[in-house]
Parts: sequence; C-alpha cells; structure tokens
Amino acid sequence: MTIGAGLVVANIYYNQPLLGDIARTFNTTEAKAGSIAMYTQVGYALGLLLLVPMGDMLQRKRLIMSDFAFIIGSLLLGAFSPNIYVLMGASLLIGISSVIPQLFIPLAAHLAKPEERGKVVGTVLSGLLIGILLSRTLSGFVGAHLGWRAMFLIAAGLMALLWIALLRLLPEVHPDYKGTYRSLMASLWPLFRQEPLLRLSSIRGGLLFGSFSAFWSTLVFHLEAPPFNAGSDVAGAFGLIGAVGAFAAPVVGRLSDKVNTKNLVTAMISLVVFSFVLYGVFSTSMFWLIAGVILMDLGLQAAHTSNQTTIFALNPQARNRLNTVYMFTYFVGGALGTFLASHAWVRWQWMGVVATGLLLSSLSLLVHLFFSRKKKNVS
Repeated sequence: MTIGAGLVVANIYYNQPLLGDIARTFNTTEAKAGSIAMYTQVGYALGLLLLVPMGDMLQRKRLIMSDFAFIIGSLLLGAFSPNIYVLMGASLLIGISSVIPQLFIPLAAHLAKPEERGKVVGTVLSGLLIGILLSRTLSGFVGAHLGWRAMFLIAAGLMALLWIALLRLLPEVHPDYKGTYRSLMASLWPLFRQEPLLRLSSIRGGLLFGSFSAFWSTLVFHLEAPPFNAGSDVAGAFGLIGAVGAFAAPVVGRLSDKVNTKNLVTAMISLVVFSFVLYGVFSTSMFWLIAGVILMDLGLQAAHTSNQTTIFALNPQARNRLNTVYMFTYFVGGALGTFLASHAWVRWQWMGVVATGLLLSSLSLLVHLFFSRKKKNVS
C-alpha cells in the first residue's frame, strides 16, 4: 500500500515541472498553464468527496481495482490532448480518479493494532509524500528529454503494472456501513459538525497544503528566470531534496501514538512559515531555496501525519468518511494556493508567490493556536 500510494498520487503532480513546456506547446500564458495544476487538485478534491466515502460501504479492493481503468483512460487523454482545454479536462479527470491512496490509508489504519496505528499511517504517508516529491523529479527529467506528453504515457503504463500487482496482493476488507450511498454522503456534514478535532485538523491542514501547493506550482517559473535560468529537469530535481521530509512520517507517527502533539504541530507549522521567510529574504540563492524546501516539506509531512493519526482515532466505523472530510478540505486548500500563486506570479513574480505562501501558512498557525486552546488534549 505504501508503494501504491506513492505511484498513484504521483499522477497529480507530474504536470507541475512541465507547465512551462506545456505553455510553450499550446502558445498560452503561464497563468493558464498553471491552472492545469489547479484543475488536477480540484479533481482530486471531487474524487475525495464522491468516491472515497464508498470505501465504508463497498468492498475496498473491488472499488480500487475498478478505479484503475478510470486513471489509465484519463492519463491517455492527457497524453494525446490536442489543445490546452482538453488537457484541463483530462487533468480534472486525473485528479478525480487518483484518490486510491486515500482508500489505502484508512485500510492501513483498520488493519493496524491500535498502539501501532500512528506508525502504520506514518509509513503509508511516507510513501505518499515520496510519490508527490519524486513525481516532480521523474517528470522534470522525462519532460526535458522526451517531452511532456511522454510523461503521461509512462504514467499510464505504471498504473497498468500496479493494477496487476495489487490485484494479487491487496487484502480484502468487508465494509461496516450498511446504508445507501445517499445516506452515506449525508453523514459527512454531521461528522464535520460533531467532531471539533476533525474541523481543526481539516482547516489547518488545508491552509498549510495551500502554501505548499503555491510554492511547487510556480517553482518552475522561478527557476526558468534569472539568475537560475534552469529547465524542468532542475525543477524536478527539487523533489529529491524535498523527499527528506518524507522520512519523518514514521517518526512523527510513533510520537503521535505516545504524546500529546499540540506543541509538535505548532513547531512543524512554524517550520513551513519560516521556509517562506527564507524564500523571500534569499530569493536569488539556490542554497537557501534548497534549505527552505527541506524545512517546508518536513513541516508539512509531520503536521499532516499528526492530523490523520488524530482523525482516525475518532470513529473507527467511519474512517473513510473522516478521511474524506479531511482530505477534501486539504485539497481545496491546495487548489486555492495554486490558484492564488499562479495569479500572484503574473502580477508580482516570485515575491507574490512568497507572500501567498506566507499568508496561508501563517493562517494555519493562527487557527491551530487559537482553537487548540479550547481543547486540553488537542492534536
């Protein structure tokens, strides 16, 4: 599941280092090309809302296997897109269909012993983040040498191979929910309303991921400009640097099993805020850009692991729906960050992006500090 989570979630992020090449292929603006990343994240949020809750009422393996046909078809549509608008539609479909990792994570939490749940969730999440970050490395390299369309074709082939492996290896878990799809969807809002920790985790996570997406969706434009004058392969290589943060997930998961994590989350969100300070003060320094990426990805991954460990402890019978609410909010925040940053880049270049990320990460910290005071044992 850890490997599968990384490979599937990568589909959402392959386009980010390729946005400059896509803009040139279709002779369009950087803002319009940047919207491709936004559409993928919006699609992911829709998939989380519409598909992931079904993991509580359907056999999860059958649901996962069926979704792979949807993923492969969407990737092929992206590869052969004749214009920017078809690629936008394909990107939306890629996002909707690539929600399988969010079925893996509740499944892993279900299979784990209670005292090891944080560790197990952290392990699967480490695969997820490695997939997010190394997807940029792979696509940057492929885009520089084979063109951006080749990346979508390669991704479709990887999904076919993964489908075969999971068909043989993935365990089957029977659902707990006995109601209809309509009643299942209707139960999402009461969960959000009745669980204050779910609300807190969702909002602070969404704002933090918005800042993360603001950075990554515009990094390629910043690196293409002076003084860096770099291409998609260099932008993709930053994924290797950011992958350092992925290895923190199991460690943070173990800590979440044993301690109250309020102060830990405060420190991790503060790392993200500080990374944007570095991006602004040392905007022309490759060294400090690299240092900021390490701090930002470490902070985001650690906070995300703590958030999901917290929500999975709330209601074992509703883990897929809890994850739906959390991840829907998370990717709405990501889409917002991408949208704001792509337009900030057009108007104010890199400093506009830095201001966007700093605003969103600071809001996440303020939400966390303000609402954590109302709960003695908040995570």
